[in-house]
Amino acid sequence: MKLTELFIRRPVMTVLLNLSLIIAGLAAWSKIPVAALPSYNTPVINVQASLPGASPETMASSVALPLEKQFATIAGLQTISSTSTLGSTSLTLEFDPSRDIDAAAVDVQAALFRSLRALPTEMTTPPSYRKVNPADAPVLLVALTSPSINLTELNDYAENLLSPGLSTIDGVAQVSIYGQKRFAVRIKAKTELLNQRNITLDELRTAINAANANTPVGVLDGERQTLTIQANRQLRNAAEFGRIVVATRNNAPVLLRDVAEVQDSVETSKTYSTYQGERSIVLAIQRQPDANTVQVVDKVKAMLPRYAAQMPASVEMRTLNDRSVSIRESLHDVYFTLALTVALVVLVIFLFLRRAVATLIPTASLPISLIGALTLLYALGYSLDNISLLGITLAVGLVVDDAIVMLENIVRHVEDGMAPFEAALKGAREMAFTIVSISISLVAV
Repeated sequence: MKLTELFIRRPVMTVLLNLSLIIAGLAAWSKIPVAALPSYNTPVINVQASLPGASPETMASSVALPLEKQFATIAGLQTISSTSTLGSTSLTLEFDPSRDIDAAAVDVQAALFRSLRALPTEMTTPPSYRKVNPADAPVLLVALTSPSINLTELNDYAENLLSPGLSTIDGVAQVSIYGQKRFAVRIKAKTELLNQRNITLDELRTAINAANANTPVGVLDGERQTLTIQANRQLRNAAEFGRIVVATRNNAPVLLRDVAEVQDSVETSKTYSTYQGERSIVLAIQRQPDANTVQVVDKVKAMLPRYAAQMPASVEMRTLNDRSVSIRESLHDVYFTLALTVALVVLVIFLFLRRAVATLIPTASLPISLIGALTLLYALGYSLDNISLLGITLAVGLVVDDAIVMLENIVRHVEDGMAPFEAALKGAREMAFTIVSISISLVAV
C-alpha cells in the first residue's frame, strides 16, 4: 500500500500527525461527558394534577380520563400510564426515541390547555408537566438546616430562591421539596359553639373566603378626581383571621375566634424531613431523561455558593445522596484496570522479545491509538462510561498484536540481509492490507 510508504518516507510528517492525534485526544478527554453507562433514555414527560379531597375513583374518571383523551392525539406518543390517589393524579407519557423532548413538551402543553374546560371547576390549580421520568431517583439531595431560623422561613428560601434558580440549570428537570413547611393558618371549627349560634360549616367557609378575597372593590369617579377603593386586605396571620365576622346573632357579631380555634401553622403537619437527626428542608434534584448525571450535579454544586451568599449565615446547605460519586468511583476503577493492562502488556512484550527497541515500538503505538480514539468518542457524541472504557481496554491487546506482527515481518526481512529502510517499506506493504482488514472485521463484529 502506498499509504504506508508515504508515512515511512516522511518521518517528520508522521511524528507531527501522531502528536496532533495525542493533543486532540487529550483536549477531547476533558470535554467528553462522564457517565456510568451509555445514555439511552426515551423521552418521558410527567404530568401532575391535584384536586384536594377527591377520591381515587373521582380523580381517575374526572381528571385522568379527560387528560388521556387529549394526550392520545399527540404524534409519537407510545405509552400513557396514570396513577390516581387521594386528591392526586400522575400521568407518565413515553414518546418514541426519535421524538425531540422539547417539541413533545410543546404538544403536551397545548393538550393541557385544550383539556382545561373538561376538568372539574373545583380545580383551582391547573395540571403541570415536567420533562422527568418519575421512576428515576434524584441525582442530588440538598438539605437546609439552621439553628436559629424556623422551618417556615427555611421553606421560603427553598421554595422562592433555590427551587426556581436550580430549575433553570441545563439538564435539571424538577426540583422537589421534601418536608415542606409552607406557612398557613389552621382553623379548627368547634361544632358545639357553631350549633349554639346556629351557624353551619358552609356559612363559616363562605365568610372566611369573602373576608380573605383579593379582588378589586371599585372606583369612585368625581368631577375633579378618580379614587380607587382598596378595602380588601389580605389576612396574614391567625390573629387577623380570628377577627373575621362570620355571622350576626342577636344584633351582635360572631367572630371566628369565638367558634373556632385559629392558630399559625403549616399546610402539612404530618410529614417532615430530618438530616442527621435535625429537622430540615430537603431539595431533591431530578435530571432530564437525556441529561448527563455528572454534568448536572457539577452544575448544581457550582451554583450553591451563589445562593448561600443570599441567605442568612446561619443557614447551612449540605449535599447528600450524590449519584455522581459512585459513577466517578466506578470509572476510577476502570482507569486503574486500563493502566494495569497497558503495564502488563508492555512487560510481557519485553519478556518475550528481550529487546528494548523492539518493546518500545509496540509500546509507542498504545498512547497514539488509545488517546487518539478519544477524539472520535467526542466527535460522535459518546461518553466515557464503563462500556466505552471496556472497549478501549480490550483494544490494548489488539493494537499491540498488530504492531508486533508488523514489527516481526520487518525484522524478518532485515535478518535476510535487506537494508532496514527497504525492509520497512516491503514489510509494511505486505502486512498493511491484512492488518486493516482484520481491524475492520473486528470493528464490524
